Amino acid sequence: MDETFIYQRIAEDIRQEILSGRLKAGERLQAIRLLTQKWNCTPGTIQKAYQELAHQGLVISQAGKGTHVTGQVQPQQIQTQLSLRSAKMVHQAEAFLLESLSAGYNLDEIQQAIDMAKDRWRSIQQTSTAPININEIRFSGSHDLLIIWMAGHMAEIVSGAALQLNFTGSLGGLMALAENQADIAGCHLWDPESNTYNLPYISKLFPGQQMTVVRLATRRIGFITAPGNPKNIHQIENLVNPGVRFVNRQTGSGTRVWLDTIIHQKKIDSSRIIGFENEKMTHSDVARTIAEGNADSGIGLELAAVAFNLSFLPLAEEPYDLVTYASRALQEPLLTLFNWIRSDDIKQLSSMLPGYDFQNSGEQINLME
Repeated sequence: MDETFIYQRIAEDIRQEILSGRLKAGERLQAIRLLTQKWNCTPGTIQKAYQELAHQGLVISQAGKGTHVTGQVQPQQIQTQLSLRSAKMVHQAEAFLLESLSAGYNLDEIQQAIDMAKDRWRSIQQTSTAPININEIRFSGSHDLLIIWMAGHMAEIVSGAALQLNFTGSLGGLMALAENQADIAGCHLWDPESNTYNLPYISKLFPGQQMTVVRLATRRIGFITAPGNPKNIHQIENLVNPGVRFVNRQTGSGTRVWLDTIIHQKKIDSSRIIGFENEKMTHSDVARTIAEGNADSGIGLELAAVAFNLSFLPLAEEPYDLVTYASRALQEPLLTLFNWIRSDDIKQLSSMLPGYDFQNSGEQINLME
């Protein structure tokens, strides 16, 4: 993570703790050593964050005594701070927008770039310590760009709700659901023995449980390559060609499970694939790595290739399902969310999301073990 900006995120995190009252007047902030471990940064970055908070009048540092929250923050001070913060963000956004428009980008391209950047930050900081509210849907599972779109529009889909994202891979999502760390899991796990997706894994991980599986969409995955596919990558066997640099998805992701199975079936030695150990958490990271010239090919979503103006060669179509306990599927806010997936509203996204098919969206399977 770029430490030019991370200090601002650290300062904002602590600032919200103070303004919300979770950090009281006179309370000592965490030691710099502990925060460097939490944020994976240098002590200088934490010190810069503390300096920013001191400049705002929220903390005070004393040699040998650490850094403490100043006197009780007044409501008027909170409102002033919030107003200044909002004004600063609007100013920065307008400056970025003007610079991008002047460089020839249109509004749709700028919005897409912002969505991709937000996606990258989510992949860096997966967990949140914020308290869960009743209208927050905790999602864990495979990375998906439709899910990201839904998170940005969740308040419209389910009034007053929010979608908390944690991209852990398909298996990780199912495990999080089993451990009550998620309300829904997103997965696309192919079982070669039955030539079906998801259901065999769900049955194994949730024995004796009544589960609901709702089809979100069918997605197209394939080779993402540099524009024009200069390395002539058309089949899995081409990944071992001399000079071809590959970028992979992480172990446990549905895409990785699919690729590992295909490689095994074709008896390809993965050690011969340059970059096979170079793992990324999201389809966006795979596409970005190729766009930056650090790899020649990866396997991912068509939409990720389109977003980065890369070439795409289809390999397979796969169902992407949302999984939850049957009892939760009948309760809000999941009930309204699943009804939206069944409606015609989701089908209107086809023109916005190349590589997605919504024909079977909303189909439901109830597993009663």
